[in-house]
Amino acid sequence: MDNGIFLIDDEKKKKVLRTKLPLLDLTRENKKELRELIKKMRLIMKKTNGIGLSANQIGVQKRIFVAQVPDDQGHIKFYAVINPEITKTSKEKLALEEGCLSIPETYGTVLRAEKIVLEGYDLNSKKLKIKAWGLLARVFQHEVDHLNGMVFIDQCKDVRKVQKNIENKE
Repeated sequence: MDNGIFLIDDEKKKKVLRTKLPLLDLTRENKKELRELIKKMRLIMKKTNGIGLSANQIGVQKRIFVAQVPDDQGHIKFYAVINPEITKTSKEKLALEEGCLSIPETYGTVLRAEKIVLEGYDLNSKKLKIKAWGLLARVFQHEVDHLNGMVFIDQCKDVRKVQKNIENKE
């Protein structure tokens, strides 16, 4: 099933995933097209059970990502961030397992900052400054890495493939 996600094992698509994206000039961007892109990215993210998706993961060379992460109370919050940059990271790091929609059935432990400050813009060119910790901080770091041409396997030492169990019905 083609869900529109670029996979790292396709050489042409790998090049797209491995390219650092420049900042968007929001004064030159068509807001309607950006809104449609965000809507499309959110839909793909939901259909693939992801919690974050960067534009280059679907072949769009724009510095933008979407994320949808539950907060401490279990409420789901949706984020769409244009030109995201991590401006602060905590000294405290946490090693947790990660996976990626562009590298299916592959997991590994990644050491990331526990807390970060992410700055960027929303669709209306309004400046955003988000203090994030826990899963949200991890997702933001993962997606900004994508926009910088990196994938999680670049940072983990214990990459492992997990094959889906397919029952053999005879």
